Amino acid sequence: MAIDKIQAESINLADTFAFTGTTTGVTSLSTASGSAPSYSARAWVNFNGTGTVAIRANGNVSSITDNGQGDYTVNFATAIADTNYMVAFGGITDSGNPRRIGHAGVLSTGGSFDSSSNYATGSVRIGFCVGDSGSGNGEMSDTKNVDVAVFR
Repeated sequence: MAIDKIQAESINLADTFAFTGTTTGVTSLSTASGSAPSYSARAWVNFNGTGTVAIRANGNVSSITDNGQGDYTVNFATAIADTNYMVAFGGITDSGNPRRIGHAGVLSTGGSFDSSSNYATGSVRIGFCVGDSGSGNGEMSDTKNVDVAVFR
């Protein structure tokens, strides 16, 4: 919503401002039940991770980088304040093999699942690995429906 004009002789930052008129959109968060506070996602995205990567819908995501098989970077439109955020994500593979299991995780700068995985304020790198059940071996796999949410 754009403001056309503000006229004032002086504004004291300690003053209380009141709005009269119509507002649109959510003005506050509520909890459906109980007293626990609600927190909004700082960023979220749903994208196609196969072929040419394409965003279907998002909030605060500028683009997706396809780093290779099953390896994606989610780039934020506005950076997160710090790297103390959490990432929730999942996906659906094209595999029809019921014995295949999936593993998803935040990847290190080098693109591997290890303890050096790190978060950046402007992006987060995620990966999907599938393998035969019980084998312990896996391979990176593109994912046709990827969902990511970032909370801070």
